[in-house]
This record gives sequence, structure tokens and C-alpha cells, in this order.
Amino acid sequence: MTKTIWAFIIVVVLYLGWLLYQNWAGVRDEHDAQVNNNNQRPAPVAVQGDYLPGLPSGLETSFRTAKDKGTATLREWLKLYGSQVQDPRKAWIELEFCAALARENPAEAKGIFAGVKQRTPPSSPVWPRMKELENTFE
Repeated sequence: MTKTIWAFIIVVVLYLGWLLYQNWAGVRDEHDAQVNNNNQRPAPVAVQGDYLPGLPSGLETSFRTAKDKGTATLREWLKLYGSQVQDPRKAWIELEFCAALARENPAEAKGIFAGVKQRTPPSSPVWPRMKELENTFE
């Protein structure tokens, strides 16, 4: 009779160990699946500033001319027409202006960058470009 009781106890302990292992394996699989889903973010899409909305078509030619002539002309263009340009294109133009201005006047470039960063949400197509330049201007 004692041997039967011990055999029963051993079978119950083995069964409980097997249930515990099954539970642990399920939790491990869920954790691995969650970690894999977090690591599989979509690759960021390369944004080209020339195709962003916000620049009226009548200003496209004058913008290109100002951009080609240098930072002083682009600064004047932004003063004249900046209120007519909308985000995200305005943010992109200002970031490009910051990058060009960084050698000539770093303080002004930092100020412009801070303004762009303040008004640009993470969902903006300009956000990746801003993150690239963040270490330079902060």
C-alpha cells in the first residue's frame, strides 16, 4: 500500500511539473512574439522635400532661384514668402536653410531649428530629417 501511495505521489508531481513547463513555454512564446513584433517596425520612407505639400505653385520658381543663389537670398525669400508656405514643406525648407547656414551663423541656425522642432509633430514626414539634424543643432 505504501508503494502505491508513493507511486501516486510521483505521478502527480510529474504531472504538475509537466503542466508548469507547458505554462512556462506558452509565456516564453508570447514574450518572444511580442519582442519580435516590436523589432519589426516598418522601414522609414525616404522623403524628398521637393514633393512635400505646402508650397504654392507660384512660388516654386522663386524658391529655386533663391536656393541656388545662397543663404542670404534664401533668408530674404523666407522673410518675404515664408508666411505663404505651409508645413510640412516650410519645415523642410527651414531645415535645409539651417543646414546651409550652420557654418556662417550657427546661433541663427539653432534658433530656426528650435522653431521647426517645436511645431513639428512626430507624425510629420519631416520628422526623420529633423532627427538627423538634431545632434548638430542642440
